[in-house]
This record gives sequence, structure tokens and C-alpha cells, in this order.
Amino acid sequence: QLQASGGGLVQLGGSLTISCDASGLTFSLYAMAWFRQAPGKEREFVAVHSWRNGITSYTDSVKGRFTISRDNVKNTVYLQMNSLKPEDTAVYYCAAGYRITVLRSDSEYRYWGQGTQVTVSS
Repeated sequence: QLQASGGGLVQLGGSLTISCDASGLTFSLYAMAWFRQAPGKEREFVAVHSWRNGITSYTDSVKGRFTISRDNVKNTVYLQMNSLKPEDTAVYYCAAGYRITVLRSDSEYRYWGQGTQVTVSS
């Protein structure tokens, strides 16, 4: 039910926006988040927007560079990524969760997209 897209290869300092189509969900009820997983590392939280709670949160390493946004008409969540660094290279996953208590915990999210690869070259 989640389809991520928009990944690609970008140079150091560049920008990229990835998106996640959440058609099929009652979109406005769900917290929408982005996680990422780099090779050899565990999946980590990146950003979340909870329409229900009015909360937006980012992991420290992307604060000021990444922006999560959502369009409740298009049922789409976006992650705008600026000033990209090689350490941002990962597969990015979107996730949707309902009535989540711990927004940064991947175990709270029921629906996951297939992932989109973001590669930052130096």
C-alpha cells in the first residue's frame, strides 16, 4: 500500500526529493515516517510527521537539511533532502502507523514501502 520513489545518485551537497504514495490508506489518520538503512547497518529513523498529533520530528543528523511534508489530498508524503552527504547514502523506506506511541520506533509502523535507493557521491 506504500510505494516509494524518487531515489537516485546525487553529488555531495546536492538535493533530492523522494516521495511515497500511500493510496489505499485513510491517509490523514496515519503517522508517516521515513527510515533508512545503509549497507551493513541497522535501519534507523529519519523523520516523521503525525497529522493527528501535529508532530514533526527528525533525527539529529538530518535536522536543518531534510524536510518531511505530506499532501493529504494526494495521499503522498515527501522527504526533501538538501546538503546531502555521503553518510546519507542508504535505502530509504516510508512507513505508516496508526495511533503510534513511540514515533521513532520502527516496530510501531504497520505498513512499509519497498524502499528507494539514495546514493551521495563525494
